[in-house]
Amino acid sequence: MTDAPIRTSLRAARRLAVAKQHLVGPRPRRATPERIVECVRDLAYVQWDPVSVVAPSHLLSLWARLGPFRPRDLDRLLWKERRLLQHWIPFAGVVSVEDYPIFFSLMRRYPDSLSDSWGAQRARARAFLARHRALRTRVVSALRRGPLSLDQFPDHARTKRAAPEWAPASAVSEMLGHLLMSGEAMVVGHEGNRNLWGHPDHYLPAAVRREPLSAESADRIAAERALRALGVATAREIHTYFVRGCYRNIRATLETLEADGRLRRVAVDGLPGRDPRFVHVDDLPRLDELERDELPPRVALLPPFDNMVYSPVRGKQLFGFDYVREQFLPPAKRRFGLWVLPILRGDEFVGRMDARLDKEGRRLEVVALYAEPGAPLTRTVGAEIQDEIDRLASFLGAESVVYPAQAPSGWIGGRR
Repeated sequence: MTDAPIRTSLRAARRLAVAKQHLVGPRPRRATPERIVECVRDLAYVQWDPVSVVAPSHLLSLWARLGPFRPRDLDRLLWKERRLLQHWIPFAGVVSVEDYPIFFSLMRRYPDSLSDSWGAQRARARAFLARHRALRTRVVSALRRGPLSLDQFPDHARTKRAAPEWAPASAVSEMLGHLLMSGEAMVVGHEGNRNLWGHPDHYLPAAVRREPLSAESADRIAAERALRALGVATAREIHTYFVRGCYRNIRATLETLEADGRLRRVAVDGLPGRDPRFVHVDDLPRLDELERDELPPRVALLPPFDNMVYSPVRGKQLFGFDYVREQFLPPAKRRFGLWVLPILRGDEFVGRMDARLDKEGRRLEVVALYAEPGAPLTRTVGAEIQDEIDRLASFLGAESVVYPAQAPSGWIGGRR
């Protein structure tokens, strides 16, 4: 028999979510490499995306939390010290090498480690690997001789068929994706936006634990990592956060953790109770504090692939924020713009900014600025947002910021 759910307010649940995402209080005085590792570890991942309408998504996510860190520190952590890794989770993500035992467990079972939520992909992976055994051997052998970019593999021949931009460019490209998931290849660097591939035996630090970890243990560890990054979450939210789509039975996993005293059920006032919500026991004191304490009204500009907006359903339920990545929509269907950055203030989303970086002109162009319904339209809030935009421009190397002619009433003025 489980304990009765803990009752908490929607405001406290929001505050805990923001706190667990490193988006409260002053940023560290100095964004050291150790701070970068700590941030990635606590978030469980930072999504890697090289598209730079403003800047690559992973840089913006880290900047929103750490302030003006040095991208070369991130590169060193990834490609020299390898305290961080770029892995497929199942999107390109920066992850902590400390979590390698979770991935190693999934690798040893691939493609059976893909859960039923992946639909036919597990069967397609199994069929592809069976059909291309010789190619698999050739690609692994090539990686054992040294790092290679995709174009350097002799078997690579780009297909000329019409396909989505993200589709594999060749059988070698698809094979590398499967080998990454099975632990026989890893991304070891970049040449521009192209991955440099290598063999894990040559590049994983000796201290990395590659040891048998049962599927049950991997699921429990991953679920705890996800819950601690989210604060309060449902089984579905955990399943889609980390490691997405790889739990055998997330509800059974959470029941086991609950029985072991690792998490508690929580009822959030104002949210539907059909899907149980959970909080990690280590976060119970913080949740209780946040029922009473206000959060400092820190402003954060978040990229479209940020962890805070990974789930449209969670964003709408927990924050009342209806966010769509409109870069994937035809221009005629976009409401807010091409590359829209959510604006978080304290525990509320107060607006959105469509922006682009003019690298040649060294200026950050705010194409459009929108306020959310009910957002405080005061000069104080407007000044806080403009300060954060100025800090972003400085981080990006822009010398000026250009604002649109139309902006929310009350946010206009001051230094525009």
